[in-house]
Amino acid sequence: MTDLQPIGIIHTPFTEPAGMPIQPAGAAGIRGRVEVYDAYRPGLKDLDGFSHIVLIYVFHRSEGYMLEVVPFMDTEPRGLFATRAPRRPNPIGLSVVQLDRIADGMLHVRNVDMLDGTPLLDIKPYVPDFDGCAPVRTGWLEQARKVVRKKRSDNRFQ
Repeated sequence: MTDLQPIGIIHTPFTEPAGMPIQPAGAAGIRGRVEVYDAYRPGLKDLDGFSHIVLIYVFHRSEGYMLEVVPFMDTEPRGLFATRAPRRPNPIGLSVVQLDRIADGMLHVRNVDMLDGTPLLDIKPYVPDFDGCAPVRTGWLEQARKVVRKKRSDNRFQ
């Protein structure tokens, strides 16, 4: 098993899961900060040229998992791996956020959808030519995705 160590911590306005956005699309304009630990700050070189970054992090307040869940955007049980539910065998999350600026090892970002104090595992630049795919199918989310901006978390995955 690989032992992953955080490289920083994510600061957001969300201290409890209930009521927070469930995806960056529902967190438009919500600001946060990503504190990168001193030892990893040299790795931030050249990152300021990107408008968006991918944050990879630990769902640090998530415990256990079920292989079928009722996701926030549906009322039907779905296979865990066909959802973005936070309770997973390996509680790893990812979000694409807007990078506003970097100052003293602190990334100032927008569109945050994670809890305050979330351990940061990695940062990658978002590159549409690498990360965007077309055409795409979105399975059961084809209809549900239209309401993501209005959906908020509840306590179902605590």
